[in-house]
Amino acid sequence: MRPLTEQETKVLFEKLANYTTDLKPLIAPLSDAPDADRYVFRLIKDRVYYVLLSIANLATSIARDNLASVGICLGKFTKTLKFRLHITALPILAAHARYKIWVKPNGVMPFLYGSHVSKAHVGRWTEDCPANIGVIVYDMSDSPIGFGVSARSTAEARRLDPTGIVVFRQADCGEYLRDEDTLFAG
Repeated sequence: MRPLTEQETKVLFEKLANYTTDLKPLIAPLSDAPDADRYVFRLIKDRVYYVLLSIANLATSIARDNLASVGICLGKFTKTLKFRLHITALPILAAHARYKIWVKPNGVMPFLYGSHVSKAHVGRWTEDCPANIGVIVYDMSDSPIGFGVSARSTAEARRLDPTGIVVFRQADCGEYLRDEDTLFAG
C-alpha cells in the first residue's frame, strides 16, 4: 500500500472532477481540530482506495501479501495509466454529485441489467447538464443505482425521440452480481 504519485493523483482527480462539484470535501479534514482525521487515497496493487488516514497508517503494519483491501475501492488504474471507476465508488460520487438523472420505475431494471438510459425512461434530470459529463443515476425514490456519461445536453435531450440514448452507462448496482468474481479480485 502506497500513496498515489503526482501523475496518478492528477488522473484520479480529473476523473472525479467529471462527476463531483468540488474535490475539497473529499480530502479536507473531518473537523476543524488541529489533529483531525482526514481521508486519503491509497494504491494497493492497481486499485485505489479511499480511506481514513488513521486506518491507512494502521494498515501499514500488515504484510503486503495479506492485505486484501482497506477503505472504499474507488476504481483501478489500467496498464496505460487510465483510471476506471468501479461501482463501489457510487456512495462517494452520489454524496458529491454535480449532475443527476432520475429513472422511472420501468427503466430501472433495464439499467441494472446493463443497458444505457433512454429518454423514455427519464423521470427528471438536473438542469443545464452538458454533453459528455459524468452523471449519477437515481431511481425515483432518490436511491443511487449507478453512474454514466451524458450522451447529450439537457436541451438536446428534450428534443430527442423516446428511444434515443440520454446517458451511456458506466457502472450500475447490477455489477455486484454480474461481476462478483472479478470485482474484488486482486
